[in-house]
Amino acid sequence: MIKPLLSPNALFSDHLGFLLQRCLKCKALQPGKQVHAMLLASRIDMNILSMSSKLVGMYASCGDLQSARLVLERTQNPNVFAFNWMVSALAFHGYHEEAIGYLSLMQELGIVANKFTFSIVLKQCVGLMDFNKGREVHCVISRTGFGNVVSVANSMIDMYCKCRHVSYGRKVFDGMIERDVVSWTSMICGYCNIGTLEEALVLFERMKVEGLEPNDFTWNAMIAGYARDGDCNGAFVLFSRMVREGLVPDLVTWNAMISGFTQSLKAVEAWRLFQDMMVAGIKPNQVTVTGLLPACGLMGSIHRGKELHGLIYRMGFDMNVFVATALIDVYSKCGTVKDAWDVFDRIPIKNVASWNAMIGCYGKHGLVDSSIQLFERMQAEGMQANHITLISVLSACSHGGLVEKGLTIFRSMKEKYGVEISQEHYSCVLDLLCRSGRMVEAYELFKEMPIEVTDSIVGAFFNGCKIHGRRDLAKLMAEDILRMELKRPGGFVTLSNIYAADGEWEEVENIRKVMKEQGVHKKPGFSWVEKRDGFVESETRNEYKIAETGIGMPS
Repeated sequence: MIKPLLSPNALFSDHLGFLLQRCLKCKALQPGKQVHAMLLASRIDMNILSMSSKLVGMYASCGDLQSARLVLERTQNPNVFAFNWMVSALAFHGYHEEAIGYLSLMQELGIVANKFTFSIVLKQCVGLMDFNKGREVHCVISRTGFGNVVSVANSMIDMYCKCRHVSYGRKVFDGMIERDVVSWTSMICGYCNIGTLEEALVLFERMKVEGLEPNDFTWNAMIAGYARDGDCNGAFVLFSRMVREGLVPDLVTWNAMISGFTQSLKAVEAWRLFQDMMVAGIKPNQVTVTGLLPACGLMGSIHRGKELHGLIYRMGFDMNVFVATALIDVYSKCGTVKDAWDVFDRIPIKNVASWNAMIGCYGKHGLVDSSIQLFERMQAEGMQANHITLISVLSACSHGGLVEKGLTIFRSMKEKYGVEISQEHYSCVLDLLCRSGRMVEAYELFKEMPIEVTDSIVGAFFNGCKIHGRRDLAKLMAEDILRMELKRPGGFVTLSNIYAADGEWEEVENIRKVMKEQGVHKKPGFSWVEKRDGFVESETRNEYKIAETGIGMPS
């Protein structure tokens, strides 16, 4: 008699393992639960064929995080794959801190993470923008010997660069034994994102010398970097060079340039580029219009905004929450509150950004009651306010003179809304107090602020002192202010005017000297004029430098 190679139980286990794998790939939760029930009923050893890991993976891939956690907790000897599934699922659903916590648990259990674990966890540090946590993960990587694995090193470069610590990313890059296109591109992106285009260009050229050809993503990063920096010529030179070297600029390239020009306030150039893209037969997508819409707001052109809105409607993008939010912002900046509300009201599933945009729109246009009511409705519908929501509400209170309402919200931010107080919140409250003439309270708040003082905070305080005749308070703060490295001229100019009004010309001269040393100058004012051909041009005044003109500043 010939004995079977596998027992019936083994064949059954194989079959269930196969079914579980299929449920995992197809994200089929209900059938997966049925397989789980069969496994429990048959009392199969869950360590066979990594059944427990597959179960964790099945629940995690289907989004049932609670069940995935329970299976992982009850697994006697979980392996690295089970943890990777758990970490990946938590990362996908935005639970960054918990995902990182599983790396610590793996260390406690003596389970060695692999390159996939580290790559996922490093992305969570980016999600939290937590540089220090990223350095801790880097230490673990160094101890476990994964620092020389190219994919892990690339993830470290990406983490450091996105957390705005490019020098640390460069140290990792320089220490790599082997680099691939992703390594070079990540480092180039890091430099482009902080505006260090010279370093980015050096790496871009050096990459080719070392035998690696830039890919589409590398080219797009360079082009976007120049566009964001407002260097139209540099962006177009790279664009043309890309074509000459045999690469066809795709929609991603066009989007990079359009959004880059918009971010650098080159609204006219962004719009013209969009027109060129349409003439070239490139069909825009949601990223294109989301990147271009702020340009309409910058120009204050309701005509252009409505024209683009029409295209968005025809292409079926109007139901997209990100596109709709950008539209609300355009209508808000162009002063058409009703159009903004119509867009907001049509969004089927609103996110916190869309609520914030509409609340901010009402506040900017003096409809303070509507802004507060919408804020209350947002909470009633279960949407959690964030720090931007509270900036919008506090700003609305400031413009509407609702001092006590604003102060109540400010004092309960942490307890009631779970939001940490930031520089922007302090700036709003200081403006609130200064507008209402409560300068002593504003002065006391100014002195007690536990955060770095910004240009907007200084400007709000000094303007309040000037309007309400409290030059004494301005002068009390002057010595501290002049030691700060402020980059905008507003606060300096107002303080200079306060001294000039009292005839204290020596102090005026001191302010001019400080501003000259810090390289602070007033940018030219400008206005937009829409011509018959539809293009919007800017009319700029002559540039006035504080070091040359003292207090005679155009506003």
